[in-house]
Amino acid sequence: MTRHIGIINNKITKTLLSVLALLLFWQALSALLQLPALPGPVPSFKAFFLEMTGSLGFHFYVSAYRVLISLAISLVLAVPLGMVLGREEKIDQFVAPMIYLLYPIPKVVFLPVLLALLGLKDLPKVALITLVVFFQILVTTRDAAKNINRDLINSVVSLGAGRRDIYRHVVWPAAVPEVLTSLRIASGTAIAVLFISETVASQEGLGYYLLDAWSRMSYENMFAGIIAMGILGFVIYIILDIMEKRACPWK
Repeated sequence: MTRHIGIINNKITKTLLSVLALLLFWQALSALLQLPALPGPVPSFKAFFLEMTGSLGFHFYVSAYRVLISLAISLVLAVPLGMVLGREEKIDQFVAPMIYLLYPIPKVVFLPVLLALLGLKDLPKVALITLVVFFQILVTTRDAAKNINRDLINSVVSLGAGRRDIYRHVVWPAAVPEVLTSLRIASGTAIAVLFISETVASQEGLGYYLLDAWSRMSYENMFAGIIAMGILGFVIYIILDIMEKRACPWK
């Protein structure tokens, strides 16, 4: 117990030192350039705390909702399909060519199409982020399921396990670490796509808030929005880290 607490304290200390180093670099760069477009951390964080009680708090909520629901939908859709494709060769032979054709396409190019089909509210943003994250999780899950040692499958079958048991007790535990790793990587991509989607035909979300602050040359507010977006990504990353520790204690 004492060792566990020591590890946590050490991790917190290293995180705080990293944040401090980043803030010092930011302050030094701001002092060196002396540009209105690059305020220091103090006025930026002051604007952040003031704005979070007003419009920034609302935009933060909207963006958090969009990205979290997108990640959840992607996970629910991609993981079962990826496991099936990884274990069912006949299905994979049919679906794999479609994945190879669609996966390399930058999904952002579909934003105008989604806006035209789904309107200007939350739905096209959620659909775009889901589309991006879905393929990242799908490919990773498929490869994890495909690479399971055949001897492991045979040993479970010899004990009387059916197809459902194989998926539940072999394929799923083997795929979970890879799924969570891909989800952690995809979360950064999701935040980037979120920003792009919210700067096009939108009046809600952190992307809109940032672009609006930039257009008004309100640079403190612009950096307050950047801080909010960074915090959103950090919180998602921490949530996924906790999920991995609970789902994969052996790691």
